[in-house]
Amino acid sequence: MRLACLLSLLATILFSSPALSEDWTGLAEQRTFELRDFTFHNGETLSSVTMNAYTLGKPQRDEAGNISNAVLLLHGTGGSGLSLLRPSFGDQLFGPGQPLDIERYYIISPDNLGHGESSKPSDGLRAAFPRYDYDDMVLAQYRMLTEGLQVRQLEMIVGTSMGCMHGFIWGLDHPRLARRLVTLACNAIEIAGRNLMLRQMVIDGFESDPDYASGNYRDPADLALGQQIFANALIMAGSNPYRLQAETPTRAQAIEYLRNAMDRRLANPADPNDTIYQFAASRNYDPSSRLEQITVPVLWINSADDFINPPGLGSPEQLAQRMPNAKFVLIPASEETRGHGTHTHAVFWTRELSDFLTRYP
Repeated sequence: MRLACLLSLLATILFSSPALSEDWTGLAEQRTFELRDFTFHNGETLSSVTMNAYTLGKPQRDEAGNISNAVLLLHGTGGSGLSLLRPSFGDQLFGPGQPLDIERYYIISPDNLGHGESSKPSDGLRAAFPRYDYDDMVLAQYRMLTEGLQVRQLEMIVGTSMGCMHGFIWGLDHPRLARRLVTLACNAIEIAGRNLMLRQMVIDGFESDPDYASGNYRDPADLALGQQIFANALIMAGSNPYRLQAETPTRAQAIEYLRNAMDRRLANPADPNDTIYQFAASRNYDPSSRLEQITVPVLWINSADDFINPPGLGSPEQLAQRMPNAKFVLIPASEETRGHGTHTHAVFWTRELSDFLTRYP
């Protein structure tokens, strides 16, 4: 069975990979939108919130003049709109004849609230920035689309990790705006258990660092303890045990791999306040009691080597059955999959997406 899965994966890689990677980032247009008088769900307000986004392709309009070919991409925690324009994602999706061919679709990939070049604590307010949550992030996405881009209908939302969870919120809070949802690498239950503990480790690591200074630190790199804890958490959370065993079969190789991975992480220190807010934003997430209300077609894909969303946790197969038009797919673990990061390597799930678009054109 495992051999059959590996052979199938190899065939997918050989026959669906483009000969050359395209520079999707270079092709994208960067756009910035100001959302005036933004009210957060906890009652805090800002007179202005900035949303940055990257677009590929051109908008097409129906007879009423409305954009009719928009697809929203939603990145994961700590990422940006550019995260989903990398070759590992775009080369399987955006090219001629591929599922999200930019000659057909208008791709919108925002830096979500608290990330990238959109409004975030490190812009100046630091720990005084409003304590946003996922509902606020989806609201900012909604206002960016409807006020900034004048998009009233989405052909599809494709969300990865945090963006996957945002996809379920979209299905509940804006049930008619997206025709289809593709949710990759998440669960539809409250963030608790090991997932919550991992997030709290990162938050505590920064807040307990002696140089945190209640969020008024001089330089993110000064927080050596917090940065090391954060780097270790990311390395573990994003790992695939099968792949790491194959790549580092000896003790010495494993230690060298870890040291090199740590050096790469620490060479680009994260902003502690931004990171704390990003990891805490999931605190109110729990769509599980209302899933029956998501009636649009849903393709939900997780991978069996996902440290954060392991097989069976929360019974996603049963949760998917509560949505009238949902399909759950579990990608088998192998030495080729990428742990939680499998979601950004579209080669593992492009075939499922193509079948989904055929079933729900």
